[in-house]
Amino acid sequence: MTKRIGVLTSGGDCAGLNAAIRAITHHATETYGWQVIGIRKGTTGLINRPLEYQDLTVGFCDSALLRSGGTTLGSTNKDNPFSFPNPDGTRTDRSQDFIEGYNQLKLDALIGIGGDGSQHILRRLAEHDGINLVAIPKTIDNDLGHTEAAIGYHTAVEVATEALDRLQPTAASHQRVMVLEVMGRDAGHIALSAGVAGGADVILIPEIPYTLEHICNKITSLAKKGRTFALVIVAEAVKKENGEIATLTKDEGRPRYGGIGQYLGEKIQKITGAETRVTTLGHVQRGGQPCAWDRIIASAFGVSAVDLIAAGKFDRMVAWQNRQVVDVPIADAIARYQAVERSDIMIKTAQGLGIYVGEL
Repeated sequence: MTKRIGVLTSGGDCAGLNAAIRAITHHATETYGWQVIGIRKGTTGLINRPLEYQDLTVGFCDSALLRSGGTTLGSTNKDNPFSFPNPDGTRTDRSQDFIEGYNQLKLDALIGIGGDGSQHILRRLAEHDGINLVAIPKTIDNDLGHTEAAIGYHTAVEVATEALDRLQPTAASHQRVMVLEVMGRDAGHIALSAGVAGGADVILIPEIPYTLEHICNKITSLAKKGRTFALVIVAEAVKKENGEIATLTKDEGRPRYGGIGQYLGEKIQKITGAETRVTTLGHVQRGGQPCAWDRIIASAFGVSAVDLIAAGKFDRMVAWQNRQVVDVPIADAIARYQAVERSDIMIKTAQGLGIYVGEL
């Protein structure tokens, strides 16, 4: 019988998602002769009635889709099926509606593209009613365990690096300190990699404490050597020196990171006397065309996810390890949080370049 497989994107969007959708569709239809159903709005597409989905074809998933950012299927990072928001503000368990939607579409398997939160929810749904689930890692934060890279991460690093490239000339022209705040949630991978690639003088990440005194000492030491500018990159989850979280707003009770760049900029200017400007990239890191590496990773993941279904291997996540795609238990991937470790080669590289990366 012809298999019918579903695919959905869940959680925050990022560059490279459409490349994965395209690879899944091409491989499933052209190699195996299967039918691919795209679920709209993440898990919400199987909860809403009528169901929200579309048939995915090779014609729809052409090379233009490969190049486009975001996700053509849409996504959600709020509509948890186990605590689904109602118009009146209350919440309801709609997990059974999701399972019924899966069965109504007569799906033989489901590919979920998401980060740790999305994969936790999808796995819980699959355990409830035997949904054949295969997962693909997606997160610009690159904090999922057992994979060296997730879809979206490399493009986010490219955007942050380009921002430093653009800030450097204007910093030099006006003898300023430029502070760049980047995303990454509780992990410092984006700030660390972009800081090395973009020639930052100071890199601050959540995993390593810092002192304002040493930040300012670094900046003043550059001035003494004749440098007229400095570049500082900071991850959004870095705390103030006193341990307080810098937040602008709260989202459904959770702190929405943002503001540490402004805090540091004011402190640096006050202590050093250097004119300081702050740039916050925010969602610019999620949008735009995916870089080549994200297209490659996403395509390899999509093909391998389809092959897992063909082999009858479920409750697995595809992962990138040692220049190849492997598969690991989803439970293992979401159980292991991949923060920056002090022994990370990028930390050693930054130190070797004379970059201040905190109190090591």
